[in-house]
Amino acid sequence: MACSPEAPQPEAAPAPESAADLHDRLLVMDTHLDTPANFSKADFDILADNPSVLGSVQVDLPKMQRGGLDGGFWVIFTPQGPLDAESYEAAKQAALTRGDEIQAMVAANPDSFEMAYTSADAGRIAAAGKRIVYQSMENSYPIGTDLSLVEVFYDKGLRMIGPVHFRDNQFADSATDFSASDHGGLSPLGEELIKEANRLGMILDGSHAADSTVDDMIALSATPLILSHTGVKAVYDHPRNIDDALMRKIADDGGVIQINAYGGYLEPLEPTPERQAALDALEVEFDGISPLTADDETRERYFARREEVDAAFPAPRSTFEKFIEHLLHALEIVGPDHVGMGADWDGGGGVEGMEDVSFLPKVTERLLAEGYTEAEIQKFWSGNMLRLMEQAEAAKQGPSAE
Repeated sequence: MACSPEAPQPEAAPAPESAADLHDRLLVMDTHLDTPANFSKADFDILADNPSVLGSVQVDLPKMQRGGLDGGFWVIFTPQGPLDAESYEAAKQAALTRGDEIQAMVAANPDSFEMAYTSADAGRIAAAGKRIVYQSMENSYPIGTDLSLVEVFYDKGLRMIGPVHFRDNQFADSATDFSASDHGGLSPLGEELIKEANRLGMILDGSHAADSTVDDMIALSATPLILSHTGVKAVYDHPRNIDDALMRKIADDGGVIQINAYGGYLEPLEPTPERQAALDALEVEFDGISPLTADDETRERYFARREEVDAAFPAPRSTFEKFIEHLLHALEIVGPDHVGMGADWDGGGGVEGMEDVSFLPKVTERLLAEGYTEAEIQKFWSGNMLRLMEQAEAAKQGPSAE
């Protein structure tokens, strides 16, 4: 008796894609990389796998490769100083130097990095296997009172600008300056800064700005705002964070809130008694001098001593779960069309469980676990930010009529 032929076996279903594989496919960017602060340091090499230091050495090419970080906005940051002509000039030169250092890093590593100037550049650069380098300015203090400098920086590649940092300045009120000299939001010069940034097609960044400043920016700007690195007040009521009402207002205007990972803005972190005593001694040693306004030599001595304190008595750290709590709250309030990532890498950001950019796939894994789709996660990682850039480009008005 002949044997009947074997029935065909059904093909095995393909294995579901892992979170890591999805992360590798996405265009992943962060809107606040303070890494250029390391470019002038003799012991830092952007191509090397530098020993990680939470808050200050977290981004280099090997870490970006492991973490699937395609690039983002690399920051020109200048500490706030006195509002006088001599200080404005010094700040301008410092900012120009920092911008030159960004350009020089890219020029020295053309196979690994490329400058980006338009929203369309991001996908093209990533597809070529290189890392994307947009430039942003945190604190417009170096502009002084000469708004023509905004175009000077634009011509050098600047595509995002935020008016203010820790203290009120010539343009705007800061979220963390409680002096009696408030402008009530933007100053008249700050209003002109917003108009000039719109004219040039730059994204406006409301990070560090007082709520009144953000309100003024929304009212005046022709394009939506970004908060390139911030947290939410509902999780931790810190002046630097924003409440749900302002978050909704930014989103209703089309803007985007990028969640940071700066521990001091994620939750109250109490230093140990030993650390507090060392910090108090440091304050006495420098007789109340702020490193933000001190001369270069004093500032260098202060930060060297501060590093010694931090090494001997480490600061308390926040956690990945607390960062996720901020992120998920923002997503709950305004949805995936208006939230992204701006962790403040190399500017103090980073938490236990996400110490440097090599840990970024954990965020994609968590978003998937929370039920967000691939399309929504792509918006989070770069789509929302690139949409804002496209809107800024579309509103660009061309050369000044002056």
